Amino acid sequence: MTQEHINKAGFETRAIHAGYEPDEATGAVIPPIYATSTYKQDGVGGMRGGYEYSRSGNPTRTALEGALAAVEQGERGFAFASGLAAEDTLLRSLMRPGDHAVIPDDAYGGTYRLFDKVAKVWGLDHSPAAVSDVEAMQAAIIAGRTKIVWVETPTNPMLNIGDIEALASVAHDAGALLVVDNTFASPYLQQPLTLGADVVVHSTTKYVGGHSDVVGGALVVRDLELADKIAFHQNSMGAVPGPFDAFLTHRGLKTLGVRMDRHCDNAEKVVDFLSGHAGVAEVIYPGLEQHPGHAVAAKQMKRFGGIISFRVTGGEQHALDVCAKAEVFTLAESLGGIESLIEHPGRMTHASVAGTDLEVPSDLIRLSVGIETVEDLLADLERALS
Repeated sequence: MTQEHINKAGFETRAIHAGYEPDEATGAVIPPIYATSTYKQDGVGGMRGGYEYSRSGNPTRTALEGALAAVEQGERGFAFASGLAAEDTLLRSLMRPGDHAVIPDDAYGGTYRLFDKVAKVWGLDHSPAAVSDVEAMQAAIIAGRTKIVWVETPTNPMLNIGDIEALASVAHDAGALLVVDNTFASPYLQQPLTLGADVVVHSTTKYVGGHSDVVGGALVVRDLELADKIAFHQNSMGAVPGPFDAFLTHRGLKTLGVRMDRHCDNAEKVVDFLSGHAGVAEVIYPGLEQHPGHAVAAKQMKRFGGIISFRVTGGEQHALDVCAKAEVFTLAESLGGIESLIEHPGRMTHASVAGTDLEVPSDLIRLSVGIETVEDLLADLERALS
């Protein structure tokens, strides 16, 4: 397909075809795994396709990066060895000692740790604010110092919703960039760049890869000057995926659309079940009309995703017991794979924010709803909650 056709194509077509044309030599329709560290030059500086060393560029990674840019409707994509590697590279690309960022007050624990324990040591300040409160995010901006407004939507694990368009306006009025972690929604359900965001962040370990078999991260941007800064730091810092990781991530991306529809179908049925269960005190899901961010989520998301958080009636011990008794739902960290996962955020993914303003409720359980037969998922939750 030509680039013009790809730009006009639907999501699934872009996910399958963008970033790669069948190999001229063999006709291979899937990008080969280029397991090479270096490339023969045709004379000094005579690089074929611009490739000289696989930290700087690898054809398997190039194909993935092109596809990521296409599905997020950005100008350029960058692949990394993990989501946190992508975040760290972004901070070093855009911020300098003395700069300030606004971050979610219920950010993913790893993101908070990066800001609070790593970046802070190097002179980068941050302030937490509720992404669902545009005025609170605006109030957290420090004039002349805030360079980034960082948003997760939905957030992890409280599933709060930020209005991307409104927050982009607030950030830009202050001379800052809006960065959106789009991991929970995935590019299929939400494209922040089309709503005014400057950078999209992904842990591609999650929905993009989709099979819990590869760790990775990504950045996608719509401004080429910004892209040049990130490209320089990606090469200089070197936190890039190997060709096999890039291959697996790209393979997962090709089926993202069909998987996300099933994730959402199953999640909606699980929400219905939990909402009527006596052992459940509260169900948190943007698809529920009573969710405070429902209207904004409906405006900017295609559907409401495969992540559900809920609070149980029996306190922390009940939450731990439910996690222990589940069988079809595997007790594990991470999310977004084909298999359903259950976790206790307070003791697992968000243990690093215990005792801070970002601490999560001790009776909270987070589900990543997979694509199994939904009746089996409901029966498993009934057993675990009983």
